[in-house]
Amino acid sequence: MIVTFISQCEKKAIPRTRRVLDAFADRIGDNTWQTVITEEGLIAVKKLLRKTVTKSTAVSCHWIRGRRRSELLWVVGNRNKFNAQGIVPVNSTQKEVFMDVMTMKAKKDEFYANTQLQPLAEHSFAIGYLAQQLFKKVVDNDEYENLSKVAFLAGCLHDLGKLDPHFQDWVKKAKQSDDIDDGQHIEKGKFSFDKHPRHNEISLLIFNLLEQQCNSLNNRQKESIQHILYWHHAKPYRQNDDFIGSYKAYEYLIKNINTEQFSILVKNGTHILRRINGIAQHFNEIDLIEKHLPWNDEDLTTLIENFEYSFKSRNFPEFKSYASTDSTDVLTGKTQTNAHHNLLRACVISTDRLISKLSAQDLMDYIAEKRLDELLDDQEILSDLAEHLKNIVHKFPNSERTQKQNQVAQELADLRDIAVLAGPAGCGKTKIALEWARLKDAKKIIWVCPRVQVCQGIFEELTQDYLPDAKVEILTGEFKYINENGKIKNEPAPFSGDVVVTTIDQILGSIVSHTNVNSLLPFMDAHVVFDEYHEYIGMEIFNLLFAELIANKNMRKRYEKNTLLVSATPHYYYLGNILNVHGFVAQRFEIQSPLIEPNLRRNLGKWST
Repeated sequence: MIVTFISQCEKKAIPRTRRVLDAFADRIGDNTWQTVITEEGLIAVKKLLRKTVTKSTAVSCHWIRGRRRSELLWVVGNRNKFNAQGIVPVNSTQKEVFMDVMTMKAKKDEFYANTQLQPLAEHSFAIGYLAQQLFKKVVDNDEYENLSKVAFLAGCLHDLGKLDPHFQDWVKKAKQSDDIDDGQHIEKGKFSFDKHPRHNEISLLIFNLLEQQCNSLNNRQKESIQHILYWHHAKPYRQNDDFIGSYKAYEYLIKNINTEQFSILVKNGTHILRRINGIAQHFNEIDLIEKHLPWNDEDLTTLIENFEYSFKSRNFPEFKSYASTDSTDVLTGKTQTNAHHNLLRACVISTDRLISKLSAQDLMDYIAEKRLDELLDDQEILSDLAEHLKNIVHKFPNSERTQKQNQVAQELADLRDIAVLAGPAGCGKTKIALEWARLKDAKKIIWVCPRVQVCQGIFEELTQDYLPDAKVEILTGEFKYINENGKIKNEPAPFSGDVVVTTIDQILGSIVSHTNVNSLLPFMDAHVVFDEYHEYIGMEIFNLLFAELIANKNMRKRYEKNTLLVSATPHYYYLGNILNVHGFVAQRFEIQSPLIEPNLRRNLGKWST
């Protein structure tokens, strides 16, 4: 293809980008380059530019499709230097900024989200907006539009509890050198969270108090919002924990800050929400808050009375909602609900961490210039794995066995849903899986194994027989290294390889812990191979959590589930009735008897507390 690069870089970014572009293209002007290049070469250019990207970087790439037509492929850096078609503006105007100029000194009448002094309204909007964009990106399925709205609303609401006067007093003080800002205010002196609700509990309390005004949200959406508000932080340890629900959090809160201050806190919450709504409409004409959260505090006494009546006996949302008495149909529905909560929570927490790293001024700039989407650019997978997968074809003779393997891989790739590959040992399941990944245009493969020994075998097979020059990573509790061009490097960044061979527990950490929750997102983006998945069926708890992972991948649109289940002994009842997977392999055989049910029922009760 013929491409043109246009640089609108400033300051130190000019020589850095020129060195990269000069190495790949001919300079045809002071700020313009042109060349004939392959898709792999274009990926390499983008990778190199992204390595040194700063606020001063702005490079666009255009594909020359004909004498009168070109197509913008991508922009690295400041998108504000180009319009939607990648055209450079030649005139400028002085635009009015809707926020006050930021200073590094806390203002008395402002509410802050963290010690970076990010204003709470801007911080909350940014997380809500990016959480929705991230959810749409990893799911890529219009069927889940209602859940994408939940990601936005929950992101906007998740930190309302930071209106707590104790939090604002702490965050406005000068940050001490030994402070560790983990999103909660730090316990020092006489203050203790043993008798005071944390900000996620207060956020849920405010939502529960005002949710009766949310007439346009259905019960499933409200349930999901409540789950995210409460579980976007890990449950704290308290010596004598009687924080069992929003009403108990309310009792402790009014005891500590009195009823009058609580009324002020709720009113501040509605004011912050209106401010977030103003930012949303300015940023991208988003009216979700106006439609779904029309909160007002005009009759606060009645709201509190209704809250006390409705929530006195209700507990906080459960992390996993399973019960030992669930039938198969109910179990499948709860698996899907938990999977939805897993992904929504991952999107909100990941964007929270992303936004919280910014300075207050940078955050305001991103919002004012409508450039928040740039923060998700790092989520994009850039890889030359496709070239390595193509090379596998030349490693084997064009025998009848190879042709049969290729035929099976094509049938798997043509399936609209999650694919199932069944075959005895020695039939070439690894080769078929790699050919399936090539046909599906995989940029990243996560190869999930039930045991470390299986990981080691797959890693050795991939690096020696199939992908000797690709970046193949092994990631287990014991082994963490990557093979790149025949050289072993220890302790790489997790999930940085083109192919990541890992154990199921490394993936499950994304749905059972707070720390590793963001690893669910690369799992959703990647092509995933579950090797010997039948071993999870008889494993306590694992059979349910594995079903949640499959439910997450099933959220992607048809023909792009990008998931392959591999086994010599597949369990078809579990596939059809628990995982809701109906691949062509399962239809060739008789359905097995429901041997899975006793194992599942025996262990469901462990998640009900």
